Amino acid sequence: MNGGDLVVIGNGMVGQRFVDALRARDPHGRWRVTVLAEEGRPAYDRVRLSAFFDGVDADALNLHTPHDGVQLRLGEPATAIDRERRVVSTATGEHRYDALVLATGSYPFVPPVPGADLPGVFVYRTLDDLAALRAYARGRRAGAVIGGGLLGLEAANALRLLGLRTDVVEFAPRLMPVQVDPAGGAMLRRYVEELGVRTHLGVATTAIRPGPDGSVAALELSDGHIVEAELVVVAAGIRPRDDLARAAGLPLGPRGGVLVDETCRSADEWIWAVGECAAVDGTCHGLVAPGYATAEVVADRLLGGAATFPGADTATKLKLLGVDVASFGDAHGVTPGCLDVTFTDPATRVYAKLVLSDDARTLLGGVLVGDASAYPTLRASVGGPLPAAPLALLAPDGGADAGALPAAAQVCSCNAVTRGDVDAAIAGGCADVPALKACTRAGTSCGSCVPMLKQLLDAAGVAQSTALCEHFEASRRELFEIVRVRRIRTFSRLVAEHGRGRGCDICKPVVASILASLGAGHVLDGEQASLQDTNDHFLANLQRDGSYSVVPRIPGGEITPEKLIVIGEVARDFRLYTKITGGQRIDLFGARVEQLPQIWRRLVDAGFESGHAYGKALRTVKSCVGETWCRYGVQDSVGLAVALELRYRGLRAPHKIKSAVSGCARECAEARSKDFGVIATETGWNLYVGGNGGFRPRHADLFATDLSTEALISLIDRFLMYYIRTADRLQRTAAWIEAMDGGLDHLRSVIVDDALGLCADLDAAMARHVASYSDEWRDVLNDPERLRRFTSFVNAPDVPDPSIRFALERGQPVPARGAPPPTAPGEERHGREREADDTDQRRQPVALGLPEVRR
Repeated sequence: MNGGDLVVIGNGMVGQRFVDALRARDPHGRWRVTVLAEEGRPAYDRVRLSAFFDGVDADALNLHTPHDGVQLRLGEPATAIDRERRVVSTATGEHRYDALVLATGSYPFVPPVPGADLPGVFVYRTLDDLAALRAYARGRRAGAVIGGGLLGLEAANALRLLGLRTDVVEFAPRLMPVQVDPAGGAMLRRYVEELGVRTHLGVATTAIRPGPDGSVAALELSDGHIVEAELVVVAAGIRPRDDLARAAGLPLGPRGGVLVDETCRSADEWIWAVGECAAVDGTCHGLVAPGYATAEVVADRLLGGAATFPGADTATKLKLLGVDVASFGDAHGVTPGCLDVTFTDPATRVYAKLVLSDDARTLLGGVLVGDASAYPTLRASVGGPLPAAPLALLAPDGGADAGALPAAAQVCSCNAVTRGDVDAAIAGGCADVPALKACTRAGTSCGSCVPMLKQLLDAAGVAQSTALCEHFEASRRELFEIVRVRRIRTFSRLVAEHGRGRGCDICKPVVASILASLGAGHVLDGEQASLQDTNDHFLANLQRDGSYSVVPRIPGGEITPEKLIVIGEVARDFRLYTKITGGQRIDLFGARVEQLPQIWRRLVDAGFESGHAYGKALRTVKSCVGETWCRYGVQDSVGLAVALELRYRGLRAPHKIKSAVSGCARECAEARSKDFGVIATETGWNLYVGGNGGFRPRHADLFATDLSTEALISLIDRFLMYYIRTADRLQRTAAWIEAMDGGLDHLRSVIVDDALGLCADLDAAMARHVASYSDEWRDVLNDPERLRRFTSFVNAPDVPDPSIRFALERGQPVPARGAPPPTAPGEERHGREREADDTDQRRQPVALGLPEVRR
């Protein structure tokens, strides 16, 4: 085949991967591609589907990459295949093909039990399924999941997050019967039931009973038990979607699926199949890694290659209900003569098993429950010699050594990347994990091999510098400890004793922030003043025209009419542009340096204080109106937001900190997009950490649930103080957690379990901050020496900057563009320059019939 018209039926994960792989190999567009998608949205990450209940939206799960020469037709499923004419039909027309790729995936299997069609019974397959499930769960108390496999336990966790009492029914005698052995299943059951999820194992669901309103009310089990359930999720497995192939007369596998050979070609030479619908040599594979392998094979074959299916890697690693579970290779030990080596620690609830060849030299497979840290190395070692002694590998923090892997060992099964590929990339100049991801694609799918990439960098001797800059060999974290332990209070002493030179615009603001975090005095006192960047130097945000903005603190977005009037009067009297911000504050733009103290005086006298919009510090704690006004609210979100903002105001950090409190699960305050966010529950508060908006948005991760207000504040105290102590320069909380060894689990062990013995110290540090807080604006106003710096010209302190001029736009002053400096200032109120004449300085609207829109 030399190219032509290619039709792809299906735009799931594997279908999209096929298109990406084809386009990567076909830059000149020999194939013109049409993709027929059943859903109304493009491909998304079904592996991370449950992240939907952690606040991750469809955009964050999106996998679609637009390509030239690829037409994606959403909401247009194929209805028939005419093999003789080589045409695919849809409801809107026909599409001719020179090659056809079936990527139709699978559908959820729903056991034929009475009541399976009742309202309140759901499957767990698409984002639309999950959205409908979430909407139906509101106001309900109990739910049940039919199926205790991978998907069933994910669904159980979703019901827990939705606040439902949850039961899981599994026909097999253990949870996750495909992945784990009986001992691993027993350990997993302990974990799950300790979280409040009840399990019913070795029983079948015989009926789903309706309630008086006709919707689901209970499950009837084969052992006679009745399980109350106002909502049921069926996660009893999947079946290949082969209806189009069946209707077209293509041969199918013994258990369904399009029968294909090792090249993924069907009995029809023009038709191929990939993913879950493909029965490769008669077997369908329901995991993403084998699906991706089939996609790569077909992309290669369509461009003249000789690739064949390498076999299915069924290794799995995931976190279910907070429990690490992994299986790989021959996990159940079915190889004749194989040996089992097991490790069980009931105290820490860790179970591990390795399956070895009969001579105990070759690793065949294994199971890990509770601690899966050794998974990357073990999975890559399957089929080869053990990288260390079996017990050393199985014990927590054991001796798995990535450096002992052979070049042929597969590091990333999702993208078929070997240890040799990674070593070649390192030799070619890749010096960190992001570079390895970009070069090899390892770690870009499920992410389980990322720890291995770090180990291979270490094994290759790649030293990643942590130096802050050329003046300090120490990292920001190390400098923080040096300053804290040695009680250093000046930059000059720090650089003299632990650095070199005079410093730079990198290290000076960092040290200034550290000193401020440790309470070394006002940021404009003595030597500290020279360390501050432009914004902190004047306690205001520099704008593009040389003027500054003033942002008073409005805790929780709550403000009295009297204070609102004061802001309006200040804006009017100083002719300031006024804008309500996304953080529920009011921003006043256009102040000159010498006007800042005058503006602050008016605001401070009215009870306002600095909002720290200029600093790397807490900005806002946004809130909804909560139970006070909202009929859906379940807690006082405004009261908590005000308390949090007043507690953490002025707290200097490696980067800005934003927060929000939502009074119910409807999430009107957008708490999951903040560095720390709080969402009310019926019994307390859920805490989320590590989110942010901006250039690379990220939803926060659920950290703790149903906390009392006191417990919530204690965890936030420790979270913030640990972040301030250990994060790198300009590192937001999201990146800090992602870069942390152990990630969220490590963070939880430090600030919840006190694994490092730091909690008392972190608590004391926050108490000192709260006790020592002082408003920076008021402190400047009360100190004549500090006030002297607020002038446009040192040698003419009473002269305003003539280059700052304004025009009118929508009734407000904005920076004038291209206006010549005035010959005479013509001062008006408080030194503000005369407003520009409407006829020559008003900006012109775009000719779209829309008033006042700038070009």
